[in-house]
Amino acid sequence: MDKMWSGRFSASASSLLDEFNASIMYDRKLYREDIEGSVAHATMLAKQGILTGDELTQITDGLNQVRSEIESGEFEWKISDEDLHMGIEKRLTAIIGDAGKKLHTARSRNDQVAVDFRRYVIRKNSEIVEAVKLLMNEIIVVADRHTETLIPGMTHLQHAQPINFAFHLGAYLSMFKRDIERFESSAERNNISPLGCAALAGTPHNVDRGMTAELLGFDSVSVNCLDTVSDRDFALEILFNISTMMMHISRLSEELVMWSSYEFGFVELSDEYSTGSSIMPQKKNPDVPELLRGKTGRVYGSLMGLLTVMKGLPLAYNKDTQEDKEGVFDSIETAEISLEILKEAIKTMEVKDYNMESACAIGHLSATDLADYLVEKCDIPFREAHFITGRAVAKGEELKVDLSKMDFKYLKEIDARIDEDVMEYLGLRHSMNARTSEGGTATTRTLEQLKYFKNYLGA
Repeated sequence: MDKMWSGRFSASASSLLDEFNASIMYDRKLYREDIEGSVAHATMLAKQGILTGDELTQITDGLNQVRSEIESGEFEWKISDEDLHMGIEKRLTAIIGDAGKKLHTARSRNDQVAVDFRRYVIRKNSEIVEAVKLLMNEIIVVADRHTETLIPGMTHLQHAQPINFAFHLGAYLSMFKRDIERFESSAERNNISPLGCAALAGTPHNVDRGMTAELLGFDSVSVNCLDTVSDRDFALEILFNISTMMMHISRLSEELVMWSSYEFGFVELSDEYSTGSSIMPQKKNPDVPELLRGKTGRVYGSLMGLLTVMKGLPLAYNKDTQEDKEGVFDSIETAEISLEILKEAIKTMEVKDYNMESACAIGHLSATDLADYLVEKCDIPFREAHFITGRAVAKGEELKVDLSKMDFKYLKEIDARIDEDVMEYLGLRHSMNARTSEGGTATTRTLEQLKYFKNYLGA
């Protein structure tokens, strides 16, 4: 009968229950937060006269020893201890004796795990934000070199209008900025202390929740203890935020896969971040972006898994919530390595400017410019201008020549109101630079956007 809760039981737990019930083999990842929370709790208990100064010293020194043992690999994690809280407390008591048994006064594992997990998630929010910023900085480095490099802007995966490559990358900078804002907002909103809520209803001991909140870096204490010990919104939020960020990573990865194909030939991923085929010696596969696409589904699964766990739980704490951590741990690790390897893949890839610009001469990308010309220069209603431009495109298809390179005489035959200055409007670079509205693709506007993101990142 070695369980700390076994006083009312007459038989020991089966080994099968130990294996099924235990979380210690994965929740030990929270050891740092758990020990820091215990030190803060003990400090508060001493200040309130619940522990003596000598007992506080013993507990603090003992917890520091436990931490050293964990970090050196000496600590023995046992499934029979169930979770890291019990494992650490048992080892502490073995080191310092009866003083260790007083540490759990005015505290439950319910508020203890809520503190540990919440602080871990808030810390990881900040670490992921820093990793996203590093990725954005690397994208900006590439974008700075390509503010005038033409690339087909697409809708429906069809050539639409000429844009510059930096402008295209700027779209992803916008996505990742929103990701940062979500992580930061979530960390701020959830930075409240559960400690002192005990099992669900608070504690009769004269505790100072504000003190432990301050010691642990929380902004405030929670309002309702019943909600607090069963709340996992903070875990759901980081899973949602990671899922959304991975969706953005997956969209960029999809483009890297396409762009690195022979059909596009817009980029070449470095050998360091590509793989070969076991049977086809010529192959150079974009496995990094492909895996990033795949791992996106993995984190979606973690989000849906925890939503499903939480959807039917009555108040307050239920053992079901032990299933809250593995998916969060896995998703955080997936996010961290994904951000790092995507950053390196972008840093080392070769951008093939010539192929990008050559692709812009396919698909009549300056057709809208002809319609705009007819509206502005010839005072033709847009719908009529749209029809005339359609005829010009059809003529280009017949001649097998892009509208940007069509001989003026054919345009004149289509509509006598068209003058020779139309050829300037049809130039691909002119088309790109003509879009000077705020947020547009013109190089001047793209440079403004890059400056905006650099200022945001403090670069």
